[in-house]
Amino acid sequence: MNFSAWSIRNPVPAILLFVVLSFLGMRALNSLGKQNFPDIELPVIMVNAALEGAAPPQLETEVARKLEDKIATIGGIEHMTTKVTDGSVSISVQFTIDTNSEEALNLVRNAVDSARSELPSAVTTPTVSKVTTSGNAILTYVVSANNMDEGELSWFVDNEISKAMLSVKGVGKISRTGGVDREIQVNLNPTLMAGLGVNVSDVSVQLKRVQQDASGGRGDIGDNVQSVRTLGALHSADEIRQMDIPLGDGRHIRLAQVAEVLDTHAERSTYASYDGKPVIRFEITRSKGTSEVTVAKAVRESLDRFRQAHPQVSIIEAFNSVKPVEDNYAGSMQLLYEGALLAILVVWWFLRDWRATLIAAVALPLSMIPTFALMQYFGFSLNVLTLLALALVVGILVDDAIVEIENIVRHLRMGKTPYQAAMEAADEIGFAVIATTFTLVAIFLPTAFMGGVTGKFFKQFGITAAIAITGSLVVARLLTPMMSAYLLKPHAAVEAPTSNTMQRYLSWVQWCLNHRKTVVLGFLLFIIGSLSLMPLLPKGFVPSSDSSQTKVNIELQPGTALAQTRVIMAQAETIVRAHPQVTAVFSAAGTASAGGGGPNASQNSTDVRRGSLVVSLVDRTKRDQKQSDIEADLREQLKQLPGARVTVGIGESGEKLQITLASDDAEALAQASQRVEQGLRTLRGLGNVTSSASLQRPEVQIVPNVAKAAELGVTVEAIAQVIRVATAGEFSNTMPKLNLPQRQVPIRVRLGEEIRTSLDEIAQLRVPARNGSVSLETVATIQMGSGPQQIDRMDRMRNVTFDIELNKRQIGEVMREVQALPAMQTLPPSVKQLEAGDAKRMNELFSNFGSAMLIGILCIYVVLVLLFGDFLQPVTILGALPLSLGGAFFALLVTHNSFSMPSVIGLLMLMGVVTKNSILLVEYTIMARKQFQLSRFEAIMDGCRKRARPIIMTTIAMAAGMLPIALGLSADPSFRAPMAITVIGGLITSTLLSLVVIPVLYTYVDDLLAWLHRLVHFAKRYV
Repeated sequence: MNFSAWSIRNPVPAILLFVVLSFLGMRALNSLGKQNFPDIELPVIMVNAALEGAAPPQLETEVARKLEDKIATIGGIEHMTTKVTDGSVSISVQFTIDTNSEEALNLVRNAVDSARSELPSAVTTPTVSKVTTSGNAILTYVVSANNMDEGELSWFVDNEISKAMLSVKGVGKISRTGGVDREIQVNLNPTLMAGLGVNVSDVSVQLKRVQQDASGGRGDIGDNVQSVRTLGALHSADEIRQMDIPLGDGRHIRLAQVAEVLDTHAERSTYASYDGKPVIRFEITRSKGTSEVTVAKAVRESLDRFRQAHPQVSIIEAFNSVKPVEDNYAGSMQLLYEGALLAILVVWWFLRDWRATLIAAVALPLSMIPTFALMQYFGFSLNVLTLLALALVVGILVDDAIVEIENIVRHLRMGKTPYQAAMEAADEIGFAVIATTFTLVAIFLPTAFMGGVTGKFFKQFGITAAIAITGSLVVARLLTPMMSAYLLKPHAAVEAPTSNTMQRYLSWVQWCLNHRKTVVLGFLLFIIGSLSLMPLLPKGFVPSSDSSQTKVNIELQPGTALAQTRVIMAQAETIVRAHPQVTAVFSAAGTASAGGGGPNASQNSTDVRRGSLVVSLVDRTKRDQKQSDIEADLREQLKQLPGARVTVGIGESGEKLQITLASDDAEALAQASQRVEQGLRTLRGLGNVTSSASLQRPEVQIVPNVAKAAELGVTVEAIAQVIRVATAGEFSNTMPKLNLPQRQVPIRVRLGEEIRTSLDEIAQLRVPARNGSVSLETVATIQMGSGPQQIDRMDRMRNVTFDIELNKRQIGEVMREVQALPAMQTLPPSVKQLEAGDAKRMNELFSNFGSAMLIGILCIYVVLVLLFGDFLQPVTILGALPLSLGGAFFALLVTHNSFSMPSVIGLLMLMGVVTKNSILLVEYTIMARKQFQLSRFEAIMDGCRKRARPIIMTTIAMAAGMLPIALGLSADPSFRAPMAITVIGGLITSTLLSLVVIPVLYTYVDDLLAWLHRLVHFAKRYV
């Protein structure tokens, strides 16, 4: 069925169709979420277990390995990563990408349950969960109040603000940094306890037994049934101070006789400041599947209402990661408008007919707007990848309409009526338009079905591009001919003179046809030259972005107290604030982030020896320095910090290279990692090199005298119990609590701070023995020692990861230098290198995109065979593909861009565009030979004469649409610009060369076809 002719005869249905589609698209556009990256469901399950006070080597042996061994029996695990720190074990189980997350969660939970009986009894029940929040905090606020002290304000944030924020749809988590937590401290006096014959564990255990409410029992008083409760819990520090503690020998004492009871706050673990002033801050993290912009708007509206209800509290937004998302969306939409306007101007420049230009201009919004409705149907959002897809096809969308309208105008100039011209021209060009659209869809759609994490990300990209391109076909076949038939004015029948440019072009084509061998030789040399440019291009993964926001993470030596960390953080903040491009600095001591961007966005961890600075920069449009240059400045200036490891960067892809070594032999791994680290520090032009190899932390080691302890009836368990309670208190989950109306306040029983600082005082602690108690020094030696701060494991082996800041260098180049290091070349047999970080994702990306390109080319060939009904002529069309490589590679080389993800996307697009130009030439030549009975030479020359102009028009329109992106206007150009440069460079060479090379290739394929026909005829006749 000829849809164009039907639409011309029946214009109302087509008009109504596009009215409905446009309405649905505009409605969907307003409701689509705006995000940075699409949320993807990664099958990653987290297992966390805790044993307070336990050292990493103990936890590795008693907890981590036992859990790993059980989990490893599950099928479909890709990687298992374990982090063992002081008192906690965290295991990340990553399944193959197509595993169902709920099924994986149940499998891991069952495996962990089966290991529970083998774990130490004091270990808290391991938690098994999957991540429900997405990425980093989107909003950070500073809170202050004149009528509250620090403790009251901290509780206000934890209670009032937290409840208000968690009730907002889309908020997944709220976390506080800075401030203090209320705690009842029972500071024991060992001298008084010794005089009364009381030991630490007696007080702690008895206090826990007394300080509680208990339920149970039943009363049948009167005619009613009553439940029975025992109310023994106290509700104030004074009551606790006067509490009688029964002892095991029948005596009892008042708690105040042996301890000082204080209603105070717990030891600080974090500290926050904003522009040098101490603050309490809270951060909002969104849930998966929600829009950053939508959630941020809802949070701000909720906080406005909250401020009105609590005018005494000041809540100021200090930092947000939503602005780059909003800027990206606004900039992307502006780029779409600019690209569309330039494409329309190109149409007007060639046709010089405002009616024809209007018809072509209508095609762009009518192709794109319905795309939003289908994006909403598929659950997509307006993110970097979908906006990139729309930016890529903005030039393509108007192409089909350009080809249609140019052909219709050409028929008008033959003296036909607009109605007749539209009917005949649309029928003539219809096959070519359908073929070109299907080839473009065949290129983009395979990217939506790539494997791995890359495929999950690019699903939205490929489908969005395919939908928009298909929409342009519908517009070109239904709307453009119909509008032309009723809006265009008739032209006088005049034979347009051949321009000098066209005459010169046709003479070049004629020369090429007469010197076919020379052209083919030049064609082959051009391909060889193009491929030889590729090794000259640096290889990268994703160019680092410029979001006007960055981070500084600082790590100090193990054993550093929070007070020392605060001093170093203050020095770092002073250095950073002095930079002229810095507008604000948010400092936090005792907390740091680890991880990368995208799906593995960073998560905060608490450690008093770590700190982080969140740095806001001058807007990108108002400064000359790039963000990477500012980060390099900060990196150099922060080297003066004493004893600090410093990393600078927001944590996104393209900022660092990770090298991971793993082994079952801890000693061999330590030695190999030391040699590799020394080699890495010899490489030039890099930023900081940090290693995850565990530093040694200071320890107070209690070594029991086994014989003496046995003689006195003292067990190691008793010694450990007394030491733990005396220095740190009971485990958090078993600690007695003070019951208040809205919360429980922990009661921590331990020695006073002045006693905990003395080894001699610790040595005098009383330990339960067979006959009473003995001093600790009687049965044990107390000494200073050291142990690992942290143990990292991957796939049940210990591993060390090196984070190498690229400092504006390309990851592929640095990777080659790293692999060439003697230390990497001579790794011990027991040590192996694992793929990790951006290097792994880069290899996965190029592998997946290579497969997608091959599948795309195969799909193009299949589509062309089905449309042309010929197996050989599609080879002519595909012969134009290599013609784009030289221009693309040369443009990247001249502009100093790397061969990375955006340039690969640009090459992908070029494949479709170049094929499109070839189809227009070859399709007309075949049609002219069949319908007009022209000779091969005449058909080729006629095809070049009539199809060169629409090819040039569409190429210039597409290049014009890409030009604002290549120039870096509006949105951050770091990702888009290399892609646009690739497209423009490839368009120039492919268009210019295909106009003269494709006719020659066509003749060779036609000769081959003729020879095959003769061979078949000969075989039928004589065989």
